[in-house]
Amino acid sequence: MVKNLITDEQNTWCMGCGNFSVEHSLKEVFADMRENGENPDEVVLVAGIGCHGKIADYLNVNSVYSLHGRAIPFATGIKLADKNLKVICCVGDGDAYAEGLEHLIFAAKRNIDITVLVHDNRVYGLTTGQYTPTSPYHFKGRSTPGGSPERPFNPLNLMLVSGATSVARGYTGRKEHLTGLLRSGIAHKGFSFIEILQVCASYFNMTDSYEEKVKVHNNEDLTSYSGAEEIIGLWNYDDGAKEIPLGDFYRVKRSTYGDEFDGPHDLKSGKESVMAYLESI
Repeated sequence: MVKNLITDEQNTWCMGCGNFSVEHSLKEVFADMRENGENPDEVVLVAGIGCHGKIADYLNVNSVYSLHGRAIPFATGIKLADKNLKVICCVGDGDAYAEGLEHLIFAAKRNIDITVLVHDNRVYGLTTGQYTPTSPYHFKGRSTPGGSPERPFNPLNLMLVSGATSVARGYTGRKEHLTGLLRSGIAHKGFSFIEILQVCASYFNMTDSYEEKVKVHNNEDLTSYSGAEEIIGLWNYDDGAKEIPLGDFYRVKRSTYGDEFDGPHDLKSGKESVMAYLESI
């Protein structure tokens, strides 16, 4: 019997939430995997804390809830324990860019073979509207009624300089395009980073702005670092931008962190030597 890829759990996301688009895009990717002879049971979905985290309840694949900001270390450990698993990490912008930023940077630096999907609604939706690292300058929310004094940063730039081998951006209002990004990102061997601009219908509804400004703008040469920089730099999370690029911006091949454990550096033997030493004292 072929199991349903959507569970029977009651969905409690707000009406109009962009998470629905992410959920059903992932469902289509998992269905394609099954049709192509791959086993969805070899997928592990790791979720952080936030509205996005409920996706672990709604998709019928192996899943793990982690601590706030700590989803990526969980995903890293799972991948290193079994390199045959496809590990997908769903995190929020507050979850990944604030509490968990150091883990995000080091996962990119190490080229951990996982796919990180950032559900970026640019607000802490679960706690009803505080600003995050990607909220606009002077954002008026529950914690900053007079406007946030902080300017947003560009996480795609950070991922590029940190060593991510696949960098992309999608939008929940372009589901077909988003599904394609997820397919290619999950298929990539190495650290795959996909930022998903997601509408929070309750606390920061950017639908009108996104619909006006988003434009697919793939890098013509995905191996071109400077080309990726140029496209990523077209939007720095400022409201005055004329265009918000979507697409695949960068993708290169490089040995992964897991490969090094089976490679010429013989890290496994080193670990065994350390364990033998500890047991002897």
